[in-house]
Amino acid sequence: MEATHTEKQAILECYRRMFKASTPSGDFDELLARAEKNDIGEKVIPFMDYEIEESVFTEILENIIKEFKIKKYRQGPFRVTITLGCSPKFKK
Repeated sequence: MEATHTEKQAILECYRRMFKASTPSGDFDELLARAEKNDIGEKVIPFMDYEIEESVFTEILENIIKEFKIKKYRQGPFRVTITLGCSPKFKK
């Protein structure tokens, strides 16, 4: 199932907040604009260079779900998309 327009906006906002809260702090829009493309045309963002507390990650994710009113049946796939996407790695 493809993400809706609202979900796509929520995904971008979620990454913006996560990268801003990460160490080092990052500007997701700038990272996206500067990203090089790989062999299949996907933008490659150096997300592993950024770390975030797991509790902060979860708080941001849950706040985005509420703010963007992600439907209950879409919340699981939304969480998976963010977690397996280009979010910062968890701090050890």
